[in-house]
Amino acid sequence: VDDQLLATKSVSQAVICGHDGNIWATSAGFGVTAAELKHLATNFGNMSVLPMSGLNVNGIKYMFLSANDQVMRGKKGTSGVHIMKTVQAIILSIYHEPIVAEQCANTTEKLGEYLISVGY
Repeated sequence: VDDQLLATKSVSQAVICGHDGNIWATSAGFGVTAAELKHLATNFGNMSVLPMSGLNVNGIKYMFLSANDQVMRGKKGTSGVHIMKTVQAIILSIYHEPIVAEQCANTTEKLGEYLISVGY
C-alpha cells in the first residue's frame, strides 16, 4: 500500500482487502472498517443499492458516481474514492485535493492490473 499507492503521491489513503472484506494491508491511520469493506464487496457494481446508499468509507459517505464490473468511483467535495476489484482482492484508494480523480484512478488501476496479471 505504502510503496505502490501512497509513494506515488496520487493516493492519500488506501486499503487492500479480500472479497470478504477482511483487510490485507492499509495505510497508517486509515480507519476503514471491515463492515464497510464487506458492504462494498458484497454490493460491488450493484446499481440498485450503491447509487442510493453511497460509498461509505472510514465513516464518510461519498456520492456514488459510476461503476462497472471492475471499478467503482465516488466523490465528496474535493475528495473522492476509487475502488478496483481484482481476482481475489479489492483496492480502495482515497484522494484529497490537490490530487485529482484521474491521478488516483491511474495509480489504483495500474496496481489492480498488476495484481490480476499475477493471479490476485
